[in-house]
Amino acid sequence: MAADELPVIDVSALVDGVGDRDEVAAAIDSACREHGFFTITGHGVDRALLDRLDEQARSFFALDEEEKAEIAMPRAGRAWRGWFPVGGELTSGTPDRKEGVYFGAELGPDDPKVQAGIPLHGSNLFPDRPAGLRATVLEVIDAFTTLGHQLMVGFALALGLDAGWFDRELTQDPTVLFRIFHYPPLPVDAAPEPGWGVGEHTDYGLLTILVQDETGGLELRTQGKWISVPARRDALVCNLGDMLERMTGGRYRSTPHRAHSPRASGRISCPFFFDPGWDAEVRAIVEPETSVDDSTGRWDGASVFDFDGTYGDYLLRKVAKVFPDLREQALEQPLDP
Repeated sequence: MAADELPVIDVSALVDGVGDRDEVAAAIDSACREHGFFTITGHGVDRALLDRLDEQARSFFALDEEEKAEIAMPRAGRAWRGWFPVGGELTSGTPDRKEGVYFGAELGPDDPKVQAGIPLHGSNLFPDRPAGLRATVLEVIDAFTTLGHQLMVGFALALGLDAGWFDRELTQDPTVLFRIFHYPPLPVDAAPEPGWGVGEHTDYGLLTILVQDETGGLELRTQGKWISVPARRDALVCNLGDMLERMTGGRYRSTPHRAHSPRASGRISCPFFFDPGWDAEVRAIVEPETSVDDSTGRWDGASVFDFDGTYGDYLLRKVAKVFPDLREQALEQPLDP
């Protein structure tokens, strides 16, 4: 395999028990040490479901802004769900060239977390059109949550832990978030330099599972250079978040990545974040193999090791910087830098 080629891992042994789990775990370990990114086949998620998601997402984003704004994020309050327009989300203080919809676990008003007013928990906002989007999104969240639990068995074995470690210690009640992003094409007279739909960043939690269309444009920074992440119809993309870097002492890295704006037609990208429970405190589980100071090489200059508190604390501080106006409205107070 070339140094700039991402590994493709058949995870069916984790999904349906057919095959050697230890072999899959070894492949995951190698990919996490080398790139922090890999693609998976044998994941068990129905391709027809993902095709339906793509079709309905395009139908929604084709609506005029007035209709999309009926589910605008400020309407969800502390639940932090709904639609934002192009430029409405920031990466490192710079507006992204994308629009999107935030979703999460569907929680009713009687849920204890909702009653306690915990941010990022609550009911989703769904549009009237397309009518089937609600059912599709909730089915995708269920399917990816199941897959997340299955993949964490592979991570546990890769780290020399027992198969049920993550479910027992961190993800018995995972924080799950789902996004549908639309990257509109650049104007025909745009400069030849890359236009960034989203700039360099890392993800915050444990594991991101991404379904993307075949447009391409996603890149990761590994081994000192940027490489493209192939857009394969038969595969999902997986990448690590900050918490796996933190708990492995840098053995696994939360890899910086970014996405080009497309040149011809709009790009649909749907990341699912499978993260520790809101109240979990993420601590080191393996000794660092070398002394790690990641602050100088990270996109934001902030070390994932210089943090104390729960995962909910970490996530809230990160997400709140993405929507500074919404932060003050939903949380009713500014956050510390």
